[in-house]
Amino acid sequence: MASKLGIHVGSVPIGGGAPVAVQTMTKTETANLTATMDQIRRVADAGADLVRVAVPRDEDVEALKTIVVESPVPIIAD
Repeated sequence: MASKLGIHVGSVPIGGGAPVAVQTMTKTETANLTATMDQIRRVADAGADLVRVAVPRDEDVEALKTIVVESPVPIIAD
């Protein structure tokens, strides 16, 4: 059953009758800012609406600060 309540993740509507949002997850070390941003830009260009990144270490947290600002799509940190 579809949710009647909708939210937004950045500018992407989720639930409430919104179209299905396409999401993917990076396969790079999040702390490798260049590789991670390159991958995010490629999947955004391919049509991804949201991108997840792994953030298990302090270095990843530091990189996340830049990724969130520079990403062309909303980022979800796992």
